[in-house]
Amino acid sequence: MMNIGDAAKASGVSAKMIRHYEVVGLLAATRRTDAGYRQYSAAEVHTLRFIRHARDLGFSIHSIGELVGLWQDRSRPSRQVKALAQAHIIELEQKAEEILAMKTTLEHLVQCCKGDERPDCPILENLAAEGDEALTVASKPRTRHVFPIR
Repeated sequence: MMNIGDAAKASGVSAKMIRHYEVVGLLAATRRTDAGYRQYSAAEVHTLRFIRHARDLGFSIHSIGELVGLWQDRSRPSRQVKALAQAHIIELEQKAEEILAMKTTLEHLVQCCKGDERPDCPILENLAAEGDEALTVASKPRTRHVFPIR
């Protein structure tokens, strides 16, 4: 058994996140000493490492909960795990497209800015613009809209 600090070091997950994972149900509430200190087993630290690896791959808390459940269920069909991973790949592809669109928009704005001593700045003007006057990238999740600067 180890305390939360030792569990954090062993798993690579901060003590704050360990407490958060307990609150959201990714990690079962752990045993406590008579003084109220959390105590973690090697199995719980292994679960924390699993959670950390899933977070490193960008899985959501909800998806990680599903993955932990599947991981702990030795009779699970692997197709469920594969389906979760495939859905996550699609989400990552959409996020990558959105990030590239943001980068393209920002590059355009940077090219329009003279970057001199004058206060005129198309970047700030665009950020302050209302409605269709602004050059935007994602007005809705997973949808790119680019409007010309007027």
